[in-house]
Amino acid sequence: MASVILSAARTPVGSFNGSLSSVPAPKLGAVAIQGALERAGVEPGQLSEVVMGNVVTAGEGQAPARQAALGADVPDSVPCMTINKVCGSGMKAVMLADQSIRAGDCEVVVAGGMENMSQAPFLLDKARTGYGYGNGTLIDALFHDGLRDAYDGNAMGVAADLCGETCNVPREAQDEFSIESYRRAQGSIENGAFAQEIVPVTIKGRKGDTVVDTDEEPPRTNFDKIPNLRPVFSKEGTVTAANASTINDGAAALVVASEAWAEANGKTPLVKILATAQHSQKPVEFTTAPIGAIEKVLD
Repeated sequence: MASVILSAARTPVGSFNGSLSSVPAPKLGAVAIQGALERAGVEPGQLSEVVMGNVVTAGEGQAPARQAALGADVPDSVPCMTINKVCGSGMKAVMLADQSIRAGDCEVVVAGGMENMSQAPFLLDKARTGYGYGNGTLIDALFHDGLRDAYDGNAMGVAADLCGETCNVPREAQDEFSIESYRRAQGSIENGAFAQEIVPVTIKGRKGDTVVDTDEEPPRTNFDKIPNLRPVFSKEGTVTAANASTINDGAAALVVASEAWAEANGKTPLVKILATAQHSQKPVEFTTAPIGAIEKVLD
């Protein structure tokens, strides 16, 4: 039984400690889920399951995917699952939706991802048993649980530096790619292309509501500074604050359904899922793992 994608929706992408920093990840997820359901013309009660990726769950409360679903008026009777596969969490959620539909377990699934990196808390690892003599240490959950290699303790940017070195990708090429990416993003904002994807987020405040409907990071880019920035992670590295992945807040969701259900309910799919694949290798080599997955899925 083939799977199809009926709709897609996302929130704007907020900068670190920026416009969406006050909105918890499950609430961002709820906005995306509600938007995806509305665009697909699917009622919340028609869902078989909700699967949402979420990495830094500390401080979010129990079952973040469940919170997001209930926030989007999905009934209590619809099962929910939170996935933590680090960078691949949202993609894995979609793969699980596809697999459950192909297996005949589900007919319509919401799948996506959500994160508020700005709200990742600091941890006191010895607070439960007590601190003895000497200074204590605050542990950044964002770094420890999200952006730190659990095996060598390095930031993920160190792995990116290693990738640039082993794959012969010079600093200049990385900067050029970054500049072109930001320019395209700015162009998509200006011509309204991104507006078609985005569901605005309304933030209530004492002085009234604030509506966030535009990606925050691209318009702030200073292209003149990019070539002159210092490496962030390694002294002789090539990854900088500009050409590295940014730290952001946001959410996205898809409505995935069986082809038979879509046809029976008069839905026009955006795309049909032909195949999925995954590939794993050494954790420090995560940056090139997609190569293996692409080769597998093409086969």
